[in-house]
Amino acid sequence: MEFERLKLISSTMLRPMAASLYIVVEGEDPGFDIFVNGHALARNEDALEHLASSLHVAPLLQFFSADENSMCLLLDQGAGDPEWADHLPEPQWFDPADGLITVHALIRFLIETPVSFGSETAPVLSELREYERVLEKALKYKLRWHLAVSWR
Repeated sequence: MEFERLKLISSTMLRPMAASLYIVVEGEDPGFDIFVNGHALARNEDALEHLASSLHVAPLLQFFSADENSMCLLLDQGAGDPEWADHLPEPQWFDPADGLITVHALIRFLIETPVSFGSETAPVLSELREYERVLEKALKYKLRWHLAVSWR
C-alpha cells in the first residue's frame, strides 16, 4: 500500500522538486555513516522501476516506507493532506539482503550497458554504489532499513 501511495506522489512530486531517495536504518545510531545522495535516483525513478522490472528484481520504491520526517517535509512543501500524516502506519523495515539484490542487479546492468541512462548513468551508478555501501553495513550489523523521500 505504501508503495502505491508513493508511486502516486512520485509521479507528481519527484520531478518538480529537488527530491532525494535516502536510506533510513533502524535504530537511533547505527554506528556507521548512512549518508546517500539519492537525487539522481529520484530523477530517474521511472526508468529505474522499468529496469528493475525487466531484470526481475524489486523496484527501489518497493522498499519505501513513510516516516514522520519525510511526511513533514512533504507537508511543508504544500503537498499531501495533514490528516493523512496524522495516521501514518508504523514504518516498514526490510532486510538489507533484499535491497542488495536490487542494487546489485541495477549496478551490473549499468556497468554492462553504460549508455543506458545517457549522461545520468554515472550519477545513478555512483548513488547505487552509495546504497550498496550502506546496505552491506546494515547487513553486517543485522539492521533493517527502508527508503524515505526528502523534498528539499
